[in-house]
Amino acid sequence: MSAAGATFGSGRSVGLGFSLLIVALYVFLLMPLVTIVGASFTSGLMIEFPPQGFSLQWYQEFLSRKDLVDGLLMSLRVAAITAVVTTVIAVMAALAGQAMAGRMAGWFHLGMTLPLLVPELLTAVGLLFFLYKIGLGKTVLGLQFGHILMAFPYAYVSITAALRQVPPSLEEASSSMGATGWQTFRLVILPLVMPGVAMGAIFAFINSFDLYTISLLLKPIGGNTLPLALFDFLTYEFKPTAAAAATLSILLSLVGVVLVQRLVGLQRAF
Repeated sequence: MSAAGATFGSGRSVGLGFSLLIVALYVFLLMPLVTIVGASFTSGLMIEFPPQGFSLQWYQEFLSRKDLVDGLLMSLRVAAITAVVTTVIAVMAALAGQAMAGRMAGWFHLGMTLPLLVPELLTAVGLLFFLYKIGLGKTVLGLQFGHILMAFPYAYVSITAALRQVPPSLEEASSSMGATGWQTFRLVILPLVMPGVAMGAIFAFINSFDLYTISLLLKPIGGNTLPLALFDFLTYEFKPTAAAAATLSILLSLVGVVLVQRLVGLQRAF
């Protein structure tokens, strides 16, 4: 009895220690977000936490700053186009990878995720030289190409993972009943992988919205994305306006998660 009690006590201690570790990890991850959101509502003149009083003045100042608002609009526009284009291309690439077998499939998957393995700075420099060669250097279209390239692997990995969960027998059954390849994809495959497609689009949007290095080297003349505009702002001012802008970015990410929950459900997405 004493040995069993000791074993039970030891297991309970391990479980308690593991729970405390998880709580500490969540606190570590969430504290920066809580700090920046709290600082955005301060009535003081500096970014600080805990905030001094409560005020929405810094959100009003953000909306009154043309450089920051223009940066936000450009980031939203580029990220939205990136999400749509990347998702379509990633679906086609995932289907192509699914049809391959053996070492060819492995090399194909490696090539599709290569932008994740190469340092972003090297990719940005290479893209800069390439875009200048084809006449798209320092243009909005060139910036768009860079964002699509960097966001593509996130959508591809998500969609590929969803496709691997679809039993091949469903496609074979659909074909045996006379359905064309397009009908099989649209009526059978796509509904099953839609959670992965939605998550891939969300990942691509968020990744594009937050890209800094690529945007810094490829930004069009006279244009800035929100991360670049914020960096320029913080170079000369350290006001809570930057915290308000960051809070809006966090809110945008939360909206994406809520959309996934409403459309496909987080349980299916993961």
